[in-house]
Amino acid sequence: MKLSERKEKILASIVEYYIATGEPVGSKTLLEHSDLSVSSATVRNEMAELAIMGFIEQPHTSAGRVPSQLGYRYYVDHLMNQYELPLQEKRLIEARILGASGEPQQILEQAGQVLAEITNCAVVSTTPCDEHAVIRRVELVPIGTRTAMMIMLSSSGILKSKVCRTDCELSLDLIEMFYNVVSQHFIGKSAEEVSIAMIQTLAMSLGSRSLAMSPLLITLSDLAQMTEQTQLLLEGQSNLLNYTDYPNAYELMEFLRQSEPITSLFSSRKKVGVPNILIGKENQFRELQDSSLIFSNYNVSGKESGTLGLIGPTRIDYARLIPSLKYLTELVGNLMSDVLED
Repeated sequence: MKLSERKEKILASIVEYYIATGEPVGSKTLLEHSDLSVSSATVRNEMAELAIMGFIEQPHTSAGRVPSQLGYRYYVDHLMNQYELPLQEKRLIEARILGASGEPQQILEQAGQVLAEITNCAVVSTTPCDEHAVIRRVELVPIGTRTAMMIMLSSSGILKSKVCRTDCELSLDLIEMFYNVVSQHFIGKSAEEVSIAMIQTLAMSLGSRSLAMSPLLITLSDLAQMTEQTQLLLEGQSNLLNYTDYPNAYELMEFLRQSEPITSLFSSRKKVGVPNILIGKENQFRELQDSSLIFSNYNVSGKESGTLGLIGPTRIDYARLIPSLKYLTELVGNLMSDVLED
């Protein structure tokens, strides 16, 4: 449905006023805070028609009007002028993100903290996921005579670690044998190929060293499985408590702590090269239906790897938040790609 130019201008003014103030707006207030060159009666008539068409709502009998979900959607799709992120702001964001270590999860955590600060929203992200990721490196760091920290790096940038305890001493001969087995049977293999059956077959082939090597190989299998799993990260959820738009903010925050619904939503709604914007009841989960969810996928070495998104009330400042999200998504992908190339 295409609105007239005047209706579009009035709708944009209503949306932007409500985003800025959180207060319903009437015709008189709208004229005072916009450059509309029409009479108050004309504005009232147009607002009445916009209400009939479902673009604005009247929350209370004596109140002004607020945008409806349809109004927000029309504004985002047709009327919004996206804010250009200033170069100085980009440099400040870069400085904060570059302070993180090269480990993908820490890069995402830092990006989430920065995005939560500049948007006053909750930020959700997923660690890199690549079904075809291969094992790039395995390190064994002894921390005791029978205990070691095992670290695995995959081609998707995922770094996982786990403590391993053995039944015999971690001698130099045993450690050297472990690295030989890793080099021959694991480096370059996809994580999904590393199964318990594979580990058992390999252990049996080691003869007398099978018993000593089994704990190390089982830990290696556990790390491969952990590498395949996408992890959901959450930052800035306390920001949601600052909004009066939520009848039950604690219920929403409890929902956000559940990994599966958000990750399934991310995977089911993908657009290439542009942010996904779900407004109100466009979100399939009841807990998100007073919110807007904006998310974008980041690429690592040219492959789609994970997602970075933000959650806030439906009256969030879309024009300013979307450019910040896009810039951070690109920055995260570039940083992770650089890490893998080193």
